[in-house]
Amino acid sequence: MGQHLRVSELVPRGFVVDEVVDTDSGIRICLRASGARSCCPGCGAASTRVHSRYARQLADLPLSGRPVRLVVLARRFHCDAVLCPRRIFTERFDNGALLPWSRRTSRLDQIIHHLGLALGGRPAARFARRLMLPASNDTMLRVIRRQGRPPLIPPAVIGIDDWAWRRNQRYGTLICDLERRQTIALLPDREPATAQAWLAAQPQIAVVARDRGGGYALAAAKALPATQVADRWHLMENASRAFVDAVRKSMRQIRAAVGTSTINPDLLTAAERIQYEGYLHREETNGVILDLAKAGVTIKDIVRRTEYSRGLVRRVLRGQRSDVFRTRESSLELFLPWLDAQWAAGHRNGAELWRRLGQQGFRGSLRVVTEWATRRRRAEAVEGGVLNRTPSARALARLMTLARDQLSRSETVLIAAIESSVPSLVEAREIIAAFQAMIRKKALADLGPWLERANSSLVAAFGRGVEKDHAAVAAAITSPWSNGQTEGQITKLKLVKRQMYGRGKLDLLEARLVAHA
Repeated sequence: MGQHLRVSELVPRGFVVDEVVDTDSGIRICLRASGARSCCPGCGAASTRVHSRYARQLADLPLSGRPVRLVVLARRFHCDAVLCPRRIFTERFDNGALLPWSRRTSRLDQIIHHLGLALGGRPAARFARRLMLPASNDTMLRVIRRQGRPPLIPPAVIGIDDWAWRRNQRYGTLICDLERRQTIALLPDREPATAQAWLAAQPQIAVVARDRGGGYALAAAKALPATQVADRWHLMENASRAFVDAVRKSMRQIRAAVGTSTINPDLLTAAERIQYEGYLHREETNGVILDLAKAGVTIKDIVRRTEYSRGLVRRVLRGQRSDVFRTRESSLELFLPWLDAQWAAGHRNGAELWRRLGQQGFRGSLRVVTEWATRRRRAEAVEGGVLNRTPSARALARLMTLARDQLSRSETVLIAAIESSVPSLVEAREIIAAFQAMIRKKALADLGPWLERANSSLVAAFGRGVEKDHAAVAAAITSPWSNGQTEGQITKLKLVKRQMYGRGKLDLLEARLVAHA
């Protein structure tokens, strides 16, 4: 025997349906509470004496794709308690389906809350209209803010890192529970004092995973006796950057080794000549700064005398400002063998070569091809051969760390010349490779000998940084915790922030990120 659907089963419990009306605008269900009494919200005393009645309308979940509106015949009761300041009160519904002053049922409000958490304001409002759940974008955001964030579960292992409100201008702090893999707090800035105040309120924290920055390290050290763990990815990235800096310091020796220490201006194109003139100007500046440093002048006094920035002075003293040309990958790289063959066959017109290259799949401009042709023509006209160019420091660092079977013949010759002429750079490469292997293999016993070796090499600055943060680096080698999950949560935060066009305030971002988790 089939079961019959009763209308009373579609409405919240504790109500009796009086009437169901099907209108053009949707379905209207008239109902009333089944109980004869209600408790006063002031004193809690039960009352059965009815003062009056009024109709209260609430939106409910749709039915068969049609909006539903509940019309509740709500009662007002007399409160007979002598000491209660309320004389008349509106009945409260014990099942929690209809909250006081609400225009929506609790179950509809919960659906709207989850839509707002997932999509934000305007996108959630558009999707709600398709689901026959009418709610404006402002309503979505109000519901999110009203619900707030769930209560904090005290974490034991956290990751902390900064995130950008606006890159290079304003930053905040994200704190992640690494055990539960969830964001638990957003702080309005990345000042050590702000992070320290939050950490001090959580004395149960035993492990703090962080990046290599000193701000969070200082905050954690002052607030907690917790173990600090340096992020392994940042350690590997810092090591690679240290080797690139070592290559930059050795660029003069590298150019001398590959025979490009002298430049013939007759072989330069117009763009290269502009870069070369800039290089000569930089060399004059570098000479002044280096002479002052040799005379024992401090960096602060060099900045005051020359009026150059502190960062520029530091780069000069570290040998990071000696590149002649800004070496970039050319769009002609893949077509150079074909161009060399055409040139050898006697096709010397740049425009014609460019048109033929288009048939080969080249999408670059005419100027790129004509500059290449001009360079080849001048190299043949000027006695002394072609102009050899040294790759950038970053490109050389990449070539020096690649396996030999992954290099072309010319790259192999170049790297062999550098290794034979600049042995200190080979030593720096081996030291960096040993550090990265130590991180991968979790070989803590190798850290002490590695520091002794690094302190007398081209990567001594990196070694001093590791030694200064020795405890956190040692914990990174041995501990299973790292800050990767925190970086993932920051990526999620960026998505939420961009969904809201960067205009979401901290409470809204925190509600969407923490409550959604």
